[in-house]
Amino acid sequence: MRWQLHGLWKNPDFRCLWTGQVVSQLGSGITGIALPVTAVLVLAATPVQMGILTSLDGLAILLFGLFAGVWVDRLPRRPLMIAMDLGRALLLLSIPLAAFLGILQLGQLYLVAALVGIGGVFFDAAAPTLLPSMIQSPEELIEGNSKLGMADALAEIAGPTAAGALVQLLSPPLAIACDALSFLISALCLRGIRGMESVPSIRSKRQKVWQESKEGLLFVLREPRLLALVGSAGLFNFTGIFIGTLYAFYVIRDLHVTPLILGVLIAAGGLSSLLGAWMAERVIKRFGPGRVVGCALAFYGITGIFVPLVTTPTSLVIAVLLTSQLVGDMGVSIYQISELSLRQTLTPPALQGRVNSTVQFLTRGVLPPGALIAGLLASLIGVRWTLMMGVLGVTAAGLWLRFSPVRHVQTLVMPAESEQA
Repeated sequence: MRWQLHGLWKNPDFRCLWTGQVVSQLGSGITGIALPVTAVLVLAATPVQMGILTSLDGLAILLFGLFAGVWVDRLPRRPLMIAMDLGRALLLLSIPLAAFLGILQLGQLYLVAALVGIGGVFFDAAAPTLLPSMIQSPEELIEGNSKLGMADALAEIAGPTAAGALVQLLSPPLAIACDALSFLISALCLRGIRGMESVPSIRSKRQKVWQESKEGLLFVLREPRLLALVGSAGLFNFTGIFIGTLYAFYVIRDLHVTPLILGVLIAAGGLSSLLGAWMAERVIKRFGPGRVVGCALAFYGITGIFVPLVTTPTSLVIAVLLTSQLVGDMGVSIYQISELSLRQTLTPPALQGRVNSTVQFLTRGVLPPGALIAGLLASLIGVRWTLMMGVLGVTAAGLWLRFSPVRHVQTLVMPAESEQA
């Protein structure tokens, strides 16, 4: 029997986009482990040096987040994304090359991490603009975002496993070379997209970069639904990083769960995310994006309530943690897909890049200070209470949307090309 493709799988451009994202996210998952392991095992980095290395990605967002969108809206998006992929591949390849020559130093890791982070800011500002350019209806937009969410979930499942195997079998620097290869494959997939991309509008008088970036910021601040989405996402990231910063520490040190079980828990979260991405299209169509986006995020927060409270026995600890991962990550996956779909349809095409970069700046720029505050709070009031603050904050971020103008959005409408800020 011949295999029949359905929905967006019949679109060759979408298949290229989806394949490139799977490979790229898988590679990034590998580097997310291999880069700090390289710093620790190869260069004997101290905890302070590790903190600097980890903070560089967030620093790139704070420094370039607003301005990246200006260039995304000025230039053709797909060539820009290909250039960012190729640039990041060359930067990452410099690490195994320097290790082979015996000249690898911590300063090079800092520089590569910072420049790769900057490339990621530009790429992430442009990426959400591609899908709307290759679909015909809001229904296809939800379907596409759901399938791309499944790609992220697959990478979340396979990335850490592949990273551990590659670090063990090869070496940390050579594992990073695999991420460089993934960026090359991503660039080839983007190159394979044949559909015509809409050319950014050429203004009669080009404004200064900061003035154009301000247009994206003002559009977000003046659109009540976008402002609600950004405010909720900012609170979600700020308090959610409390959990991300302390979860492994808490599970291993306070709950005495082995690293092997921790890996199983994280993999379970990936499986739950995959299920959520698969369900998202159906749930959003059934209940409406405005209702789903807040409920899904609040549901994710509520499922974590018992994590800071559980103590003994070990079987109960593992059961609570596993349930939280299996159920909760499904909710956050549905939230992310519905939030992105709403944002794409609320933003005129001419402002997509600047709005995306503004959202990055406002919602991901809070991660570095959030991580630092999480550490300080844990030392002052304890890990459990800090985790509880994170859980309650995430729940509040979902409830924020349930009482915001977003709740009235029942259907998605694609913005017209002629719309302006």
